[in-house]
Amino acid sequence: MEKDFFRWHELKMKIHDSYKAPLFREREIWWCSLGANIGIESDGKNLFFERPVLIFRKFNSEMFWALPLTSTLKSGFFYFEFPLQGKNRSIILSQMRVLSARRLIRRISKVSDHVFLSVENAFSRLIQKTDPFRSPRVPNGNK
Repeated sequence: MEKDFFRWHELKMKIHDSYKAPLFREREIWWCSLGANIGIESDGKNLFFERPVLIFRKFNSEMFWALPLTSTLKSGFFYFEFPLQGKNRSIILSQMRVLSARRLIRRISKVSDHVFLSVENAFSRLIQKTDPFRSPRVPNGNK
């Protein structure tokens, strides 16, 4: 599949110049213009290069940490599966990124406190599991 970087660049300039950031909160799921990205980074789809994201942390009215969602069910500590509007979805924990609120298109839903706490715990486990300073010592005694 060929990526349309030129069309994404045109849309990105419009988003930057003309869109106002909507009001949003942590725990909400939004359609978001993620764009055409490099390599295995999560891309958006359709006309607005969109993908649903979970607002994981709100830093201010313009910036947040986003966790992209996929309808392809995946397991393992890089993912978190949960129900959304009657269907199971996966959050791609390893693809967290900081985004401008100008990329937000429309609100989809909001996850419960219980689900959000489970996402936070799954993300913490991912960080601990992939922390290079927590890895076991090499057998020859070197760190």
